[in-house]
Amino acid sequence: MIEHFFTCPYCWGQISMLIDNSVSSQQYIEDCEVCCRPIQVNLKFINLELVDFQVSEI
Repeated sequence: MIEHFFTCPYCWGQISMLIDNSVSSQQYIEDCEVCCRPIQVNLKFINLELVDFQVSEI
């Protein structure tokens, strides 16, 4: 698991998230810790290194 920081696409609040780097491609919905709105998260790892991280409004 690694900690990753990003900005909420709704409230622009700074959020930290623990993500599992043992799964190479992931897509899921996570609620913002600040405004509680749902965020679509898409990420990709290659050799346990985060190479793509995208968040968007639902």
